[in-house]
Amino acid sequence: INRLISYGIDDFWISVGYLGDQIKKYLGNGNDRNINIEYVTENKPLGTIGAVSKIKNFKHDYVLVTNSDILTNLNYENFFEDFINKDADMSVVTIPYNVEIPYAVMDTRDNEVLSFIEKPTYTYYSNGGIYLIKKSVLNYIPKNKFFNSTDLMELLIDKNIKLISYPIHNYWIDIGSHKDFNRAENDIKQIKF
Repeated sequence: INRLISYGIDDFWISVGYLGDQIKKYLGNGNDRNINIEYVTENKPLGTIGAVSKIKNFKHDYVLVTNSDILTNLNYENFFEDFINKDADMSVVTIPYNVEIPYAVMDTRDNEVLSFIEKPTYTYYSNGGIYLIKKSVLNYIPKNKFFNSTDLMELLIDKNIKLISYPIHNYWIDIGSHKDFNRAENDIKQIKF
């Protein structure tokens, strides 16, 4: 939250469920940080984007949605500028994931080798759990129904609404497991934010 504040973000909505009272008690309403913090309480899980459907009074035209179990030094200003410059309706932070094939990969048709690539590396882009969305796009989210970010992305693709990828090469880790949480605790001491 402090890092997002440093980028000028001043209005926060936090989705809480199990043990949500502890989060509310710890963070409060944000007055001590000169920001506004409000909460969405999920009685049943609604998914990353489904919880957003419960918010009625967004103050800004652009909404940043992020999973809470991510540690990153993403430059949010560059992310926003890319979104604006490309006139996107939604942008998703993507993480490059390289797959190295230790053998030649053959391109074949009817058992005939047409070409091959020796020991290629393919780069795929994974969902990084950070999204920038035009407020108008939020109208596509069904109310009080489980709806994940991938559901929204699929809907936008089907409707030919501009969804872009923002690949980052910065530090990024999902700390949803104990192993990755322990790694992040060590990494945070050396990461430049």
